[in-house]
Amino acid sequence: MSDDADRGEAERLPSVRGDAAGGSPAPDAALLRALGTWALAASIVNVTVGGGIFRLPAVVAGGLGPAAPLAYLVCALVMGLIVICFAEAGSRVSLTGGPYAYVEVAFGAFVGFLAGVLLWLVGTLALAAVSTIFADAVGSLVPALGGPAGRALLLVAVFLVLSWVNVRGVRQGTRLNAVATVAKLLPLLLLVLAGAVAVRAENFTLAAVPRAGDVARTSIVLIFAFAGLESALVPSGEVKDPSRTVPRALFLAMAGITLLYVALQVVSQGVLGPGLATATTPLADAAGVALGPWGRTLLLIGAVVSMFGYVSGMTLAIPRALFAFGRDGFLPRQLAAVHPRFHTPHVAIVVQSFVVCALAVTGTFERLAILANVALLILYAACCAAAWELRRRDVRAGGVPLRVPGGAIAPVPACLGIAWLLTSIRPPEWAVVGGTLAAASVIFALTRSRRRLLAATER
Repeated sequence: MSDDADRGEAERLPSVRGDAAGGSPAPDAALLRALGTWALAASIVNVTVGGGIFRLPAVVAGGLGPAAPLAYLVCALVMGLIVICFAEAGSRVSLTGGPYAYVEVAFGAFVGFLAGVLLWLVGTLALAAVSTIFADAVGSLVPALGGPAGRALLLVAVFLVLSWVNVRGVRQGTRLNAVATVAKLLPLLLLVLAGAVAVRAENFTLAAVPRAGDVARTSIVLIFAFAGLESALVPSGEVKDPSRTVPRALFLAMAGITLLYVALQVVSQGVLGPGLATATTPLADAAGVALGPWGRTLLLIGAVVSMFGYVSGMTLAIPRALFAFGRDGFLPRQLAAVHPRFHTPHVAIVVQSFVVCALAVTGTFERLAILANVALLILYAACCAAAWELRRRDVRAGGVPLRVPGGAIAPVPACLGIAWLLTSIRPPEWAVVGGTLAAASVIFALTRSRRRLLAATER
């Protein structure tokens, strides 16, 4: 299929999928729009503030020492530009699939499909990675679940429960996410408030200005702590008034996340000093100094709750990518099935949970997290380019778009920032992601006839 044909197909997407202008109702029309600004913002915070923040302060301190907050500011700057692009695109395209849908409408079916594959790959790998350290954390608290068999049993049980909750409805899933968000944020906020009193100024003495290469490598690792907003936006077909809700939820969530992360790094550095770089449980260790043994225990429990919240939020969001693939004919149509009673993509939820559980049982955190970051940054770059194209063509598939400040120029510095971060990625990591995209290209070619038949049937 030529590029022009792909773009033409993308421009016809609203009517092909059953919009208000005509056409038969598509699976998106059967979904319940139940997510408001606060629910979506809570989902973004829940997915973003995952298990990484309980370990990454030590990693960042090891790379930059007292200058560690600089990496957070670099990431926040790049992510802020990316958020502007996402807000612009999200106010123009409301189809389920989030970034996948943004890129597809902007550049056509082929590029959109590759973006969808990256989205699914990022979410799947990140969810599996955090699930591994969640299981390890629970195993340290409950020794009976520390062995391979107990760990596997725990993961299977967790994904069975979360699948059941999310199959029963998006409202139930977001309620669970909201509870988990509050439960995991309370210990972190307590550490910030109590730890501020125990901060020592001498722990911020900077011996030398860090090199740009060190900042880039540290920031690329830290991106894992900021990742998640792209997954929380996948249920766009279940968001109320998306042209307003998506941008507002994005800015609200990212402002809170950045402030929390910088505060935690500053408190940890100020309390532990040089010892932060070698700590295996940095936030818990800082709480132990500031609050005593009970504070350390509280933070360890908070880490388990936080990682469970991350797993819960991603279990809500990521199956919608499989739903979109099935809806558009790239994967079996059964994946786009909507439960007749609960109005949720139940088949996609079950399949996704099985895949992630298998990866978590057999994989390691380090390898899964690195691969997720490579795919993530490529996806972000594609979405920034899509935001520019959607604005240029004045696409309005989500209603009257919200004019985001800086939206016209943000894609350029955002892509430059992403390119700089990617300079620290190594060849083996490029090879894995490149191979995945090559396989996806083959799937796209093999399903062309089926997708054309599906489009003709739905018109």
